[in-house]
Amino acid sequence: MITAVFHKNVLNGLARSDVASPITETSAAAGLTAKKHRHARNMEAWEDEMITLIVNGTRHRLDVEPETPLLWVIRDELGLTGTKFGCGIAQCGCCTVHVDGEAVRSCSLAVGDIDGKTITTIEGLSPDSKHPVQVAWLAEDVPQCGYCQSGQIMATAAFLKRNPQPTDADIDVGITNICRCGTYPRIRAAIHRAAALMRT
Repeated sequence: MITAVFHKNVLNGLARSDVASPITETSAAAGLTAKKHRHARNMEAWEDEMITLIVNGTRHRLDVEPETPLLWVIRDELGLTGTKFGCGIAQCGCCTVHVDGEAVRSCSLAVGDIDGKTITTIEGLSPDSKHPVQVAWLAEDVPQCGYCQSGQIMATAAFLKRNPQPTDADIDVGITNICRCGTYPRIRAAIHRAAALMRT
């Protein structure tokens, strides 16, 4: 059959290189199929390498390096800029968010270590800024420059879940975020006010 096709093409004045034989066509089709399978496997591997985070109730699949600090994923990848950069070494607390309900400092936490976990940022603490801590912060007029306040609020919200009736000593131990403006007396008053609001 192949010979007959070749002879027919020669009689029609076609050069051998201009005509694809059935064998060539079959090989090409097989090659294309194999290429598609390789592409599908590569896509599956790429999907497996992506990081999954649930941020403020929304699931995100992120193509980022596993060692990327959570802070920069939140700010640069997701555009949630309420969480601030302060020190980069998890000391000042400016970057505090919640991971599965616990307050963590996101500047030094690699996203690869929290794949699949639930993150809450200041934007997700309350849909209308009426969380008791936010209400207390406004009532006590806590912020001065305001830069550290999202971290202070997130740390306090997690702290009051663990300790709903804190003493001043509890606050000193449990809230270690730094305020460069020195608003600590107002922060302490706001924490006590928030605790009272959460009990009512």
